[in-house]
Amino acid sequence: MLALMSAAAAVALVALLGAGLQSNAGWGYAAALAAVWLAAWHTVSWLAALRPPAGWPARLVNLAIPLVFGLTLLFLWECGVRGFGSSMMKVILPAPSAIAARFGSSLPTLGADFVQTFKGVTAGYVMGCGAGILAAILIDRSPFLQRGLLPLGNLVSALPIVGVAPIMVMWFGFDWQSKAAIVVIMTFFPQLVNTVAGLASAGAMERDLMKTYAASYGQTLLNLRLPAALPFIFNGLKINSTLALIGAIVAEFFGTPIVGMGFRINTEVGRMNIDMVWATIVVAALAGSLFYGLLALAERRATFWHASYRQRAG
Repeated sequence: MLALMSAAAAVALVALLGAGLQSNAGWGYAAALAAVWLAAWHTVSWLAALRPPAGWPARLVNLAIPLVFGLTLLFLWECGVRGFGSSMMKVILPAPSAIAARFGSSLPTLGADFVQTFKGVTAGYVMGCGAGILAAILIDRSPFLQRGLLPLGNLVSALPIVGVAPIMVMWFGFDWQSKAAIVVIMTFFPQLVNTVAGLASAGAMERDLMKTYAASYGQTLLNLRLPAALPFIFNGLKINSTLALIGAIVAEFFGTPIVGMGFRINTEVGRMNIDMVWATIVVAALAGSLFYGLLALAERRATFWHASYRQRAG
């Protein structure tokens, strides 16, 4: 019954939007919005309670839950802005349809901004994560470095990006190199900590077995400890996939050529072109989600044999 009532409310809302309702909605409109939200809540709860068999039915349900929730939020956002928003509100918080229109009409600009930011993200991510993994191996090998380098890494991670970014711009210039330096600072410590924890996760029994085979440190590292640390390493890589993009965008606020996602956000906010700001945010969100998804797929391929992955899959 609730699903039928909510479906009727959704049809009524679509009809109101099609009629071009603009900022004159009443209590009936608000009640219809509430009904749609309740319908989405009921649907998501019903999907979450399902226990489909493993395989494509389970994947389909897992995909449907965030899809229904996300589409409902976008629908309510559109209806709320068009039904209740004043002219100023529509400038500050444009509807999803306005953001989509700006996104479609600004693809060349958004593409150039993304390429510029992606240069700094890629270079900094590779250097920062690579340095974190190498430093973790050195720390694991040397107790002296473990006592001395870990506190310094913690200190570096606590540096405020808004204070370090102008310095990096002065040191490395306005191009992508200064953004890469910021990304290195942001990604080094999370990767270091996760890799150190992963190297320590190998079981004592397995390490004793390697000793009975007279395996050297390098052989033990390559054949036991690094494979055991892969879930931790990928955890650091996934955390840094979002940190790297955030760091590069924020760094572009403090100096960049007249291109880049951070530059675009900073400039368009000053011009009150908030729809362009949201379009840039959409590009950043899509890029970050895609990067994270690729890392998750790589983790699944690389750690399918690991006990932690089998527990998650089960």
